[in-house]
Amino acid sequence: MRKTILFAASLLCALTLSAQEKSSVTVHADKSGAIIPADIYGQFSEHLGSCIYGGLWVGEDSPIPNINGYRKDVFEALKTLKVPVMRWPGGCFADDYHWRDGIGPREDRPSMSNNNWGGTVEDNSFGTHEFLNLCEMLGCEPYISGNVGSGTVEEFSKWVEYMTSDADTPMARLRAENGREKPWHVKFIGVGNEAWGCGGGMKADYYGDVYRRYATYLRDYGDNHLYKIASGASDYDYNWTKVLMEKCGRRMNGISLHYYSVLDWNSKGSATDFDTESYYEILGKSLEVEEVLKKHIDVMDALDKDGKVDLLLDEWGTWFEVEPGTNPGHLFQQNTMRDAMVASTSLDIFHKYTRRLKMTNIAQVVNVLQAMILTKGEKMLLTPTYHVFRMYNVHQNATFIPVDVSCESLTAKGGRKVPTLSATASKDKAGKIHLSLSNISADKSQTVTLKIEGVDAKGAVGEILHSDKIQDYNTFDNPNKVSPKAYTDFKVKGNTITLKMPAASIVTLELK
Repeated sequence: MRKTILFAASLLCALTLSAQEKSSVTVHADKSGAIIPADIYGQFSEHLGSCIYGGLWVGEDSPIPNINGYRKDVFEALKTLKVPVMRWPGGCFADDYHWRDGIGPREDRPSMSNNNWGGTVEDNSFGTHEFLNLCEMLGCEPYISGNVGSGTVEEFSKWVEYMTSDADTPMARLRAENGREKPWHVKFIGVGNEAWGCGGGMKADYYGDVYRRYATYLRDYGDNHLYKIASGASDYDYNWTKVLMEKCGRRMNGISLHYYSVLDWNSKGSATDFDTESYYEILGKSLEVEEVLKKHIDVMDALDKDGKVDLLLDEWGTWFEVEPGTNPGHLFQQNTMRDAMVASTSLDIFHKYTRRLKMTNIAQVVNVLQAMILTKGEKMLLTPTYHVFRMYNVHQNATFIPVDVSCESLTAKGGRKVPTLSATASKDKAGKIHLSLSNISADKSQTVTLKIEGVDAKGAVGEILHSDKIQDYNTFDNPNKVSPKAYTDFKVKGNTITLKMPAASIVTLELK
C-alpha cells in the first residue's frame, strides 16, 4: 500500500492530471510523409523453446491439424496477420546453427543440443527447406541470419549458393537432390547476430573486419540480389554503430539494432502480476526507443549523408520472467493489455522514422517473449499483441500522415515521461485514411478531439481493443477475454471526430 501511495504522490508532484482527461490530435491529411514499409511489421522465429517445434511446426504425422507439417491454426493466423518478413533461425541460436544438419531426409538429420536456450535437444526436422517453403506459403520475405560465431565463410557462402543458385553448381544440385529444383528468393541476409555478445563476444572494430570478409563471399546468383545486414548495436551503444558505419560503409545495405523493454535484467518482473507503477515504468522504457532510434540515426546521417544504409530494429519487445513452472531457458511468457500498449505505441514511433528505419522484427512470433500466438498441445490462442498487429496492418505500405498530439503526461518512476495518448495515421493506395490511437492512461478514460486538416469525413468505421484491467490476458480456457470489438463511441462532424476512449484502450478508425 505504501508503495502505491508514494507512486501516486510522485505523479501529483511531477504533473497533476485532470480528473477528466481531454486530448486533441491534429491529423495533417493535407500533408504526407514517407511510405511505411510493410517490413516494419516483421516477425522473428528462433529455435527457442516451442517457437518452432510445437509452435510453427508439428510435422506431417502429428495428430494436430497441419498443412505439410505446419500447424494449421498458427499458419492461418499468420496469414491473416499479413506477415511481410520473418527472421530465422536466430537470435543466439543462429551462431550455433550449421545449415547442413537441417537438410536431406529428416530421419538422417543429426540431433543437436540448443545450448543457448535450456539445453533442449532438437532433431533438426525443421531446416532450410521447411523455413523457406513456409515463407513462400505465407507470401513473406525470409530473413536468414547466418552463423558467424562458430561457422566459417565457406559454410555461409555455400548456404547462400544452396538457397539461391539457379546454375549447375554443386550446392544447387544438392538442393535438387533434396527435392527443390527451383531456387528460393532470399533477399535479407544477416551476417551474424549480436556479435558483441552471444555471436562471438567481439569488439566493434574486430567485427567490422569480420563483416567485410564474410560480405565479400556472400554472392548474388542469377537475379537474386542479397541485402546484407551487419550485426548492429544493443540499445545505447552508439559507438558500435559509428565504428561499423566508418569501417563497412557501403559494403552493407543495413545495420541492425536490438532494444528490449526491460528495466532490470536481473529481475525482469512478472508478465501478469504487476501494478500501475510497473505498467508506467515499462511504457516509459518502451517509449524511450524513440530517443534511441534518433541517436543511432544521427550517427548514420553524419557518416552516410545519402542514406544508403538502412537501420533495422530486428529484435524488440517486452521481456519478463517466464511463466511459473516453465523451463527458464524457453522464455515462455504471457501477454497482457500492457504488452498490447507497448506494441501500439512502439509502432506509432516506428512510423515516424522510416526514412532510415526500414524493418523491425518483434521477438517472437510464437510461444516466446512478446509473442503473437501461444500454443499448448492442440490448443492455440491469439495474444493482445497479435490483435494490435492485425488492427494495425492497414498501415502497411501506406503513406504516413503527420499528426500532432496534445495530451496530459506523467513522470514514471525513474524519470521517464509517459504521455497519456499516442496516435498515428496513414493513407493507403486506395486513398483511405486510417487512424490508430492509444489511450495509455491505466485508469482514466479520455475524450479525444480529432481535427482532420484537408479532409471532411462522411463517417468512419472503428475497432477497439480494451479489457477491464491492464493485467488481463487470454488463456487456453478463455482465449477471447481480450479481443477486438466494433467501436462506435465517436461522432463525426465535417473535419472533426470526437471519441470517447476507455482507459488502456487502442482504437483504429477508417474514414469514409
